[in-house]
Amino acid sequence: MNYTSSEIAKKIAGLLDDKKAENVELLHVVELTSLAEYFVICNGMSSTHVRALADEVEMQLSKMGIEPHHVEGNRGESWILMDYDSVIVHIFYKEMRDFYNLERLWSDAEKVDFLTSNSPKGSDEE
Repeated sequence: MNYTSSEIAKKIAGLLDDKKAENVELLHVVELTSLAEYFVICNGMSSTHVRALADEVEMQLSKMGIEPHHVEGNRGESWILMDYDSVIVHIFYKEMRDFYNLERLWSDAEKVDFLTSNSPKGSDEE
């Protein structure tokens, strides 16, 4: 199954929102960097919540046949970065998010409203 970067990014943002991640932001950064097309940024309420959010993303995307190319920060649980090629997921503990303030660094990025968009289902394949 092939999904577009947009579908994957919206799916991840929706999953994080459903699992009570705080301040989920979906940024379209393709015009600003060659690192990725989308950044998904959020924070958890505790280190346990941060880990649970990352686990949920990894489990649900794996069910779709999508595996991360790289995951960093699994042990510290204050910032977990998940690299899905064109989508990079940043899951922070609140204090770390406030400190790094990625939204300020990428303030020129377009914010995408993922809440009004349908998440990809099996029928949304390309």
